[in-house]
Amino acid sequence: MHVLLHTWLLFKHNFIVTVRNPVYVILALFQPICQLILFAPLLESIESAPNFPPGGAYTVFTPGLLVMMGITGALFVGFGFISDMRAGVMERLQVTPVSRFALVLSRSLCDMTMFLAQAAALMVVAWQFGMRPHPLGVLVAVLLFMMVSLFTSSVSYATAFATADENTFSSILNFLIMPILMLSGITLPLALAPLWIRNAARFNPFSYAVDASRALFIGNLTDTSVMLGFVVMALMTVVGMYWAFSSFRRGLA
Repeated sequence: MHVLLHTWLLFKHNFIVTVRNPVYVILALFQPICQLILFAPLLESIESAPNFPPGGAYTVFTPGLLVMMGITGALFVGFGFISDMRAGVMERLQVTPVSRFALVLSRSLCDMTMFLAQAAALMVVAWQFGMRPHPLGVLVAVLLFMMVSLFTSSVSYATAFATADENTFSSILNFLIMPILMLSGITLPLALAPLWIRNAARFNPFSYAVDASRALFIGNLTDTSVMLGFVVMALMTVVGMYWAFSSFRRGLA
């Protein structure tokens, strides 16, 4: 019970701090909206291409864009954590009886909440451009997006805790983020890619989330990609949270 209480108290603190300075949350929407406005229309010319998913350009592009937001937004939260470490926040928490798991979970839940607010805003914009997703499919896809955010933020915190240095952390992100995004099928469906790219994408867990969310947005709730996407992301979320928790527990012992 104390874990839930600690999680709630820390979540409330992190949420209030974020809301008081919403500039980053707002600015983080700029790039996805630009991609929605400037890139998605380019897909309309290839909607009739073989292997292009059904549903229209915006219904195909928006789910991938939401997964990208969950990845990029959550990956960079480690910078704020390193700043807190330098300010002595973690040292002060070290001498308190607060649950180490609550430290991880509260931060990840706050990041996820901010991401969901951004995702809702992006979907409103996409709706204005003609996206018409399946209502129930969207609700189910939200659960998938939540797992993407939780997994990515927990990995970010674990990596930040291990490096404790902005330069090293930034180098790791720059090394990983491009292949992760390119092999997720976010901008273009992987069905249009060469075979070797499709094979490489099988090792990227986010590609399963993109495929599942696209199937959900067009109403294919029973598609095998949906079940596979949830299984993969649930497993990765557990692994990511455990890694972050283990890092916090060892570092704050």
